[in-house]
Parts: sequence; structure tokens; C-alpha cells
Amino acid sequence: MDERQALVAFGALSQETRLQVIRMLVVTGPSGISAGAIAEKMDVSPSNVSFHLKELERAGLIAQQRESRSIIYSANYEALGSLVRFLMEDCCAGHPEICAPAAEVAACCAPTVEGSHRGGEMPMSDDRVYSVLFLCTGNSARSIMAQAILEAEGKGRFRAFSAGSQPKGEVNPWALRTLEALGYRTTGFSSKSWDVFAEPGAPQMDFIFTVCDAAAGEACPVWIGHPATAHWGIEDPAAVEGSDVEKGRAFALAAKYLKNRISVFAALPIASLDKLALETKLHEIGRLEGATSRPPEAR
Repeated sequence: MDERQALVAFGALSQETRLQVIRMLVVTGPSGISAGAIAEKMDVSPSNVSFHLKELERAGLIAQQRESRSIIYSANYEALGSLVRFLMEDCCAGHPEICAPAAEVAACCAPTVEGSHRGGEMPMSDDRVYSVLFLCTGNSARSIMAQAILEAEGKGRFRAFSAGSQPKGEVNPWALRTLEALGYRTTGFSSKSWDVFAEPGAPQMDFIFTVCDAAAGEACPVWIGHPATAHWGIEDPAAVEGSDVEKGRAFALAAKYLKNRISVFAALPIASLDKLALETKLHEIGRLEGATSRPPEAR
């Protein structure tokens, strides 16, 4: 990126709404999001969003593609990575240790030899162990159960983690009772913020799945490496009120839906699927029995 291109890019990003839009698109990932969904999430008019999208596209910071009758917008990770590298080029020449964190971010967006994004193609191998993060709002029930189930059903092929946007700080006892009844691990779990997995040194995720609509609609951290994402929303069993029998039934049903999704996921020939085919499979899994009726457009 030369100085003229950098000035155009910085000019596009110097407006508050456009900066919010580009951050949303980066978080959303390569799958992108429609202009209408952006307007809804930001609570601004569609015409306002369209104007700012045109400015970002003119600066080369975003791209668009047509899907059916919708225009889907996504971040241009190569251009964003070039902008970061433009800023830190001289710094790294003299003091690479200072720029190490920024260099890692830029490397995620750098084009490969074939011209694809490093974050766009997941290096797959049959013997690789994949890291998977389950997200919900409170990280006390659904995401905890999903973590435990994948650990067992993945048969060593996956490392499972869970977190929440607004962690409750404790694991729901009904989640632990349900896991115990099904023969899964019940110890060592904690309710924690998803920020833990965006910090330097945190495990880099290959897959991130949201299991509640609220978490799927929130602006989450920027995940290093641009993992594959999908929404696997199911109803919150912790929201069920009534007798212990009714609560137990709700948690058992949630565990059933999670296990069904996780079993299909664990059986995927991940190493042999290209990125588009893999993303399609992941989103199909999210529509299995028990899916919530409002799948989000982003994530």
C-alpha cells in the first residue's frame, strides 16, 4: 500500500459510522452481512448505511457480492492488513519487538502465495486437533454443556472451550446434573468472559459457534486467525420455570439438540472440505431440530 492509498483508507475510516461498520464486518468474518442487517444492528437508516458502505468500498476496504436478491458486504482483510503493515513498516525495521502484536494481526490478513487470505483458508490435516469455542451470553448452561459433549464425542480430534459475553460467574447446577446423567465430565468448568480468548497468548480457535441468539447478535472480539463461525442457537433451558421435572426435561432436551449438532460436526471430513463447503455444512448443522426461530445474519 502506498501513501496515496493509505490516505484514502484513513479518510474513509475517519468517520464514526464507517469505523463502526468496518469493525462489524471484521467481526462478522468472510461470510459477510447484508446492508439491511448492518442498519438494524447499528440502529441507523438503511440509506445512511448504504452511503457509508459505498465510501468504504471506494477506499477498497470492503467487498460485495450478490447472494440471491441480497448484496452481501464483507471486510477486505488483505487491504486492512496492508494498512496495518503500512503504519508499522518503519517501526518493525528498527524495533520489531515493539510491533510484534500488530505484526501478528497483519499476518492474519496477509495474502498467501495463491492470493487467498491466511484467515480465509484453514490448513487442514487428518491428524490435526482443532480448537472449538462455544459462546453464549452467560456461559453457564448451553455453552458449558456443548464444551463437555464435544470433548467426549470428538474422540481426541477437538479441544473444546466455552465463554460468554456477560458471564454469570458460575455454572448452572442443572447443566452439571444433566452432564453427569449423560456420563460427561462435570468438573473443571467455569463461567468466564469471551475476552479471555481474545488476549495475547490465548488458544487460537479454528471454529466458533454461538448457541444463543443474544450472543450471536453482539459485537464480539476480533478473533485472531478468522476462525470458521456458525450459529447453533437453541432455546435457553435455564429460562424454564416450574417443577424440577420440567427444568430437568428442558436441560435434557437442550443437551440432546447440542449432542445431535456436535455429532454431525465431529463426523465431518474437515480435511477434505474446501472453505465454502465447510461453511455451508456448519450453517446446515445450525438448522437441525431444535433451532431457534431467529438465526442471525452475522457471525
